[in-house]
Amino acid sequence: MYVADEKRYERMRYTRCGNSGLLLPQVSLGLWHNFGSNGNYDNMLAMCQTAFDNGITHFDLANNYGPVYGAAEENFGRILQKSLGVYRDELVISTKAGYDMWPGPYGNWGSKKYLVASLDQSLKRMGLDYVDIYYHHRPDPATPLEETVRALDGIVRSGKALYVGISNYNKEQTIAAAELFRMLGTPFIINQRRYSIFDRSIERDGLKDYAAAHGIGIITFCPLEQGLLTGRYLNGIPQDSRVRTDGRFLKEKSITEETLEKVRSLQVIAESRSQTLAQMALSWILRDGDITSVLIGASRPSQILDNIGCINARPFTSGERAAIDEITARP
Repeated sequence: MYVADEKRYERMRYTRCGNSGLLLPQVSLGLWHNFGSNGNYDNMLAMCQTAFDNGITHFDLANNYGPVYGAAEENFGRILQKSLGVYRDELVISTKAGYDMWPGPYGNWGSKKYLVASLDQSLKRMGLDYVDIYYHHRPDPATPLEETVRALDGIVRSGKALYVGISNYNKEQTIAAAELFRMLGTPFIINQRRYSIFDRSIERDGLKDYAAAHGIGIITFCPLEQGLLTGRYLNGIPQDSRVRTDGRFLKEKSITEETLEKVRSLQVIAESRSQTLAQMALSWILRDGDITSVLIGASRPSQILDNIGCINARPFTSGERAAIDEITARP
């Protein structure tokens, strides 16, 4: 029987999520990759146990994470039943709905019918009575925002979620949703957005500063740009890389010499900080204290152990910050 490491909470730092009472680990585990029907179950189990043994209490899913759709939730449900489930009250489990999940007009976007039905299915797959955070996965241009917000509010009131969040909403969309949630008294606490050294969109659209000023948490995904910010591709494209095995996200055409030269320059800075490039990229996201948590993906437990090395890194100097900005500003 699995017994969690007694020192797990000594290895992680936790940040309050917006103005809520919920604390999230600064590093969370996303089950976007490697938890589908094509993954190795024993490896999935080992990754989740390694994460929890090191203080990662937050596990992030979505209804269509796979392949196939729903497989990540099903596999995580097996992991809960086999080992982690005895620690349910120490876990923060989130899932999402908003992308295509089943055929027809009711299996996508942001209608109340879809959001309620999808969560019921997700809970069944994971063997749970509730999730801690339920997200609307993306803005819906056709469904009135008020319908989506009221659906999420009703889900909390039903007891099937403790908090709600949004994902991929820009600053203006976040402001509009937050005002509706405020009027309803909904525990809206977080927005999930893409953010990395190479992708500064939440800085450009103003969301990062707005959320920090208004008590809204931000959790970021794709912090390592699908492996680009690990140095994995500096000496060619490995046969077992996502580029070769899963071309949905990182395309070979994106790995240009200009990009690789930026990665090499960033790696020099990381080495001067006694960090791996991946650790520095994660530390950089957490540098200002206004990002609640950073979502990592992993294909093996050792990657999780390396990534959490970002937690105790020394602060960036003004010179390091300027150098990183200069590198990423290159054409």
